[in-house]
Amino acid sequence: MEVPVPRAPQPNAVYLDHHATTPVDPRVLAAMLPFFGPKFGNAASRGHRFGWEAEQAVELARKRVAALAGAQPREIVFTSGATESNNLAIKGVIEAYRSRGDHLITMSTEHSSVLDPLRHAERSGFRVTVLAPQPDGLLDLDRLRDAILPETLLVSVMLANNEIGVLQPIREIGALCRERGVLFHCDAAQAFGKVPIDVNAVPIDLMPLSAHKMYGPKGVGALYVRRRNPRVELAAQMEGGGHESGMRSGTLNVPAIVGFGEACAICAREMAEESARLLSLRGLLLAQLQAGLEGVGINGSLAHRLPGNLNLSFSGVDAKTLLMSLPEVALSTGSACSSAVAGPSHVLRAIGIADSVAQSSVRFGLGRFNTEEEIVSVARRIVDSVTRLRG
Repeated sequence: MEVPVPRAPQPNAVYLDHHATTPVDPRVLAAMLPFFGPKFGNAASRGHRFGWEAEQAVELARKRVAALAGAQPREIVFTSGATESNNLAIKGVIEAYRSRGDHLITMSTEHSSVLDPLRHAERSGFRVTVLAPQPDGLLDLDRLRDAILPETLLVSVMLANNEIGVLQPIREIGALCRERGVLFHCDAAQAFGKVPIDVNAVPIDLMPLSAHKMYGPKGVGALYVRRRNPRVELAAQMEGGGHESGMRSGTLNVPAIVGFGEACAICAREMAEESARLLSLRGLLLAQLQAGLEGVGINGSLAHRLPGNLNLSFSGVDAKTLLMSLPEVALSTGSACSSAVAGPSHVLRAIGIADSVAQSSVRFGLGRFNTEEEIVSVARRIVDSVTRLRG
């Protein structure tokens, strides 16, 4: 099959919402297509070649996901996405280790798929400490050190924030957790495939991943579960067949898993070059906006941030009104997973941003198919719209 050349899927619009989802890379789609047709076997059917073919494809994908994380293939559990992986990690640890302690730690800037299971744990009798970030979005390591108790089971801190893109010091967090004998759960859904991750170099014990944030298909993800030093035990949250080493039962989504693996292989080859290009485009966008407008604020640390992320406030302008004035530009005011929640972003509030500023903030997510011409065009349109709305 001829592999199509990657190109933007919507040539008449500019897509800058890559933290919500990414377009499927055409090379990923090409790898998936046979598994919707002639290679339709069930990976758990081990009595004939249709099943063997599917199983081999799944195991190749598992190796590719593991390689990008610095893990072993047997440490990768396929799921329906990062939300399920976060639930499996948190609830699975709580059930498996309940006799060892009743205390959990997280940050107030975490994704709702972490915060909500922890609230559920609180209702079940667990104590949860929620640490506020510093104004730049970063965790204060001394506050984490003071928060860890003898009864602490788990620390949950994401690698890259899904709204402000801030990268946490996970190496130091992991070392502190290991020193105190606490499991470290690190949601890497936004970071995987965009910045290097090596679970051998950084002592992460549980790490949720998502394919659709890295140019793979929606509806598939994985959970990295450390198998040695220490061997992490999890109580399954979905039972009924013993799939995925008993941690996640259910017929595997073979086409999507194949796509996830292909997306990981592409990122392994192209991540360094792509990150440098996105960093350059981000710098161009910021420079153009700051040159054309006053009152442009940067939310969160610019030095410790995903290369394709900007979260900016435009003083005196309502962000939703601004987005409505730009129908050909795909942007957002925050997380797609909490878009139905009224009020300012909980992430911006957590870093001390006033509600009035939060309501003027826009998230820019640059990606693989964006061009310099698009960035210049978007910057010009935003400058025009903000100037008009302020007037």
